[in-house]
Amino acid sequence: MQAPATKRQPRAEPFETESRAVERVARADAHADLSGFTLKQRLAIRAVARAAHLLVTLIGATVRFKVEGREHWEAATREGRQPIYACWHDQTLLAVYFWRRRGLVVMSSPSFDGECSARFQRHFGYGIVRGSSSRGGAGALVEMVKLVRAGRPAGFTVDGPRGPRHEAKMGALLLAKKTGSPVLSFSVNPEHFYAAPSWDRFQIPFPFTRARVQIARPIYVPADADEVILKARRDELQRALDEVSG
Repeated sequence: MQAPATKRQPRAEPFETESRAVERVARADAHADLSGFTLKQRLAIRAVARAAHLLVTLIGATVRFKVEGREHWEAATREGRQPIYACWHDQTLLAVYFWRRRGLVVMSSPSFDGECSARFQRHFGYGIVRGSSSRGGAGALVEMVKLVRAGRPAGFTVDGPRGPRHEAKMGALLLAKKTGSPVLSFSVNPEHFYAAPSWDRFQIPFPFTRARVQIARPIYVPADADEVILKARRDELQRALDEVSG
């Protein structure tokens, strides 16, 4: 499952030209313009992203992954479907490494910390949409809808960016409703790791540890889902992540 995936040609949405779809995908795959940051911040963003990429690459290469639920991933990707990957925020490092080079698009805050994270993920082949629940979230979700419809899978840390910890939010489910793509919840549980003193107890795995990747059944959201159905699907997502993370 870790073999690099072949990127598909972008598919244009109805009323959108193919060149516009290609331009949209290229924008997600490009580093952001850093002109809004100071010189010191620009240098720090590049240095932090490069250092984090090198560190996670070195650690990830030593981790022994055991995958459970491969059949759920196969079901979610059958017939060329592109899933919406969902995990907890504290497992970001190994999750980014495990699903690298698959063309996932993720949402990242346009802040200094967000741009450090975005650049780090770009080095692993992720596309970036700028926005968060507090800054430009609605517009970013619309952009992600268009990218998924163009053939790109998406990724969400469903309790991010600021928690509460391990409490699922609606973003991934709203994207599923708009695109018809299934939400594929998963966990990457290393046996040995350092838990940072942050709100999410962010995990930094130790080299040569074992890690269990558990993938839950895909969750589908009907296009006409109302608030009651969305809440039921959120509860289902919560249970799925609790189970695979336990």
